[in-house]
Amino acid sequence: MSSPYEIRTNDNGKSKKQSMAELKLRRLTELNQRLQEDLNRRRIPVSEASMDLIAFTDKEPKDFMVPSRWGTIDKRDDPYAPQQQGGCCTMM
Repeated sequence: MSSPYEIRTNDNGKSKKQSMAELKLRRLTELNQRLQEDLNRRRIPVSEASMDLIAFTDKEPKDFMVPSRWGTIDKRDDPYAPQQQGGCCTMM
């Protein structure tokens, strides 16, 4: 009478398990490396980052979208204002 399970003659099952284990180990090693890099990333307090941002905006050209910081501007100087048409009539 034959047994319901076949006996493996080659060592394929073991090598598949070993390759899966190596793949899992490699993935865990890569994840560990990414987490280590994230941990070593330079961190600063929010107050310092805010002060850096304010200093940056003081050096850059005026941002007309922030009137609370730069005040209101003349309509002809505003690049975001709708441009006036040159003619006196509008065709519909």
